[in-house]
Parts: sequence; structure tokens; C-alpha cells
Amino acid sequence: MGGDNAPGDVVAGAVHAARDLGLRVALVGLPEPIAVELAKHGGKPDTVTIVPVSEVIEMEEQPAQAARHKKDSSIVVGLRMVKEGQAGAFVSAGNTGAVMAAAIMYLGRIKGIERPTLVALMPLSGKLTVFLDVGANADCRPNHLLQFAQMAAAYLERTWKVERPKVALLNIGEEEAKGSSLTQEAYALLAKSGLNFIGNVEGRHVPTDVADVIVTDGFTGNVVVKTMEGMADFIMNQLRSAIKSRPWYAAAGLALTPAFNQMRKKMDYREYGAGPLLGVNGLVFVGHGRSDARAIFSALRVAREAVQSGMLDALRETAPPRAKA
Repeated sequence: MGGDNAPGDVVAGAVHAARDLGLRVALVGLPEPIAVELAKHGGKPDTVTIVPVSEVIEMEEQPAQAARHKKDSSIVVGLRMVKEGQAGAFVSAGNTGAVMAAAIMYLGRIKGIERPTLVALMPLSGKLTVFLDVGANADCRPNHLLQFAQMAAAYLERTWKVERPKVALLNIGEEEAKGSSLTQEAYALLAKSGLNFIGNVEGRHVPTDVADVIVTDGFTGNVVVKTMEGMADFIMNQLRSAIKSRPWYAAAGLALTPAFNQMRKKMDYREYGAGPLLGVNGLVFVGHGRSDARAIFSALRVAREAVQSGMLDALRETAPPRAKA
């Protein structure tokens, strides 16, 4: 029931995944609007079930409070299905804060993991880069960044089959001694962690393929991601305005349409669907609020791959004994 295009595109993506991938999908939500959307696709496939609920957590609600009090909401009921073994993974494009709060409440954290972390998947270079944290933890300690990196590396190895992912630390310079006390101490931990740590990277490296994993605190990560989104929109709008400003520019733009489409596909987040919430004791994937049917389809595909690859067991193996505060 969550996201800008729900429930229409969510149902469409689920039906597509059920029919093309052979997935069993449980659509958790208000039954009447879901049934209306299913009718648009020729009815409900045999591998799709409707799990009825009576409540929906809206995007503007306070996350923890909503997760605590709306126990018959689609988010809470879906996560309980994972907890009880009725589902292998949970996918949502709804209220991110509520998904995280409910996941911690009802699934709990993996033993030894201090903070769950929210991941952004960045295909900007044509190669997938995992960037984290993007808002779950505004204040972090060095050990948190180490655990984020360990979990992200395990995720890439299991789900995306990346051998020895290259891990980098976001900083204001590439030199080891650069940055705040947080980044300097995190650097030391990462350097002796056994990960394939390549050192510091700067903000200009985020859209490139210099690293498979780039780790930072949630405050910085959230600012970076939203700045990049805003800048991308700005550039595209300026480009459209420039092309429309002269007839001959428009003609040239038409000729370059295949090139623009190729570039758009390379950068399309919908190919990856949703990023994982790492550190909770279950597989949870959070999609962009504007996810369309294609993004939902991809998110379900990635969730299945995570289940089949044993990703959760790999994350549990990365967790050390719970560190002292």
C-alpha cells in the first residue's frame, strides 16, 4: 500500500514477477483496492495471494509511533510474516522510517549488530555501487561504519556475486590522515578488518566505479544522495530547455534520442528495484517512493535471489560478538 504509485504499480509488478519468474507473492494490504487492480491484469494468478489488513501507515506519519500502534498495517503484518516463516523476504516502497522501525521491533537485530543500516544502490557508472548509510543512522561511531561495510560486502558477494568487493570510506580527502575523528578511527578499523579496503574516496568518486561499497554515516549519506537526485533533475531540466530553445537543437536532440535512452538505461535505479535494510534479523528491501511496476518487479527478483543465496546467514556470520558501548 506504500509509495507514490500504490497499489496500482505494486500489484502490476507483483503479477509480472509471479508470471515471469514463478514467484509466490503475498500482497499485503487493503483487499478491495488490490482486487480492483488485479482485475486489470486478468485476475489473480495462482501464485499470488491477498493478505488482508485494515490499516495503512501513510508516508507522513511518525514512523516509530505508527509501527507501534498500527499493528494491522501492511508493513507490520508483512514483517510478521517474515518473522513467522510465512515469507522469505519483505519488500516495500512505503514509509522508509516505518519499515525500519517495525523491522527492529518485530524482527529484531542480528546478534552482534549494533545498528541496522539502509543501503542505496547506485548504478550510475553502469556498474552497481552500494552506498550506505543513507539516513538510518545520523550519528555513528567508528565500529558502526565497520559493521556497515562488512554487511554490504556480504550482500554484494551473495546476492550480486561480486568477489572480494572493493570497500571505500567517504571522506574529504584521499589521504589516510584526512577527515574527522570518526573517519580517521573508522579508517583504522577498516584497514585491519580483512575486507578489500581501498582507502578514502571523495564525493566526486561516488558516481564512479572506483569502489563496490562506499560507507559513511547516515547524515552525510542522506545529504549526498538527495543532492545527487536534485542535481540530476536540474541537469535534465536544463538540457530539455536548451534543446527546445532552437529548432535545430531540437532536431539534433531527436537524432541523439537513442544515445540518451542508452544513458538513461545505464543509470536506471529500476533495474535494481530496492535496497536492503541490513542488520535486522530478516530480509527486508526498501524501494524508492516513486517505484513503478518495473522497479517492483526488480525488487522482488532481487529479494528472491537474496533468499536463495543464503544472504541472511552470510550477514549473521559477519556479525561479531556484540561490542561494548
